[in-house]
Amino acid sequence: MRISGITLPDNKQLAYALTAIYGVGISRARSICAELKIDPTIKPTTLTPDQENEIRRVVEGYKIEGDLKREISGNIKRLKDIGAYRGSRHAKRLPSRGQRTSTNSRTVRGNVRKTMGSGRRKVEKT
Repeated sequence: MRISGITLPDNKQLAYALTAIYGVGISRARSICAELKIDPTIKPTTLTPDQENEIRRVVEGYKIEGDLKREISGNIKRLKDIGAYRGSRHAKRLPSRGQRTSTNSRTVRGNVRKTMGSGRRKVEKT
């Protein structure tokens, strides 16, 4: 079954298979199944063509895939252009929502875990 260019995996339950679409998480997938009165535990291969078309109609009513990605990248670009702090964090590829970076972030910046023994060693002068 294909929805907006994405092939849903046949071996997963419908609620989890719908999450293969960018912009549809587990919560939205379950609400789609509830709205259409379709059992979320059935596999996509057992759906009737009418049910498939109903799912396509509802899913394509949301902002998904390319449109959503364009909107998100536009929002980040706007933050960078106006010189916002969050925009500068995005530009530096650092966390932008207040997380600590001294100990627990693993970013492009090269913050790699170091063991206790790999610090400076005392060298005795002779």
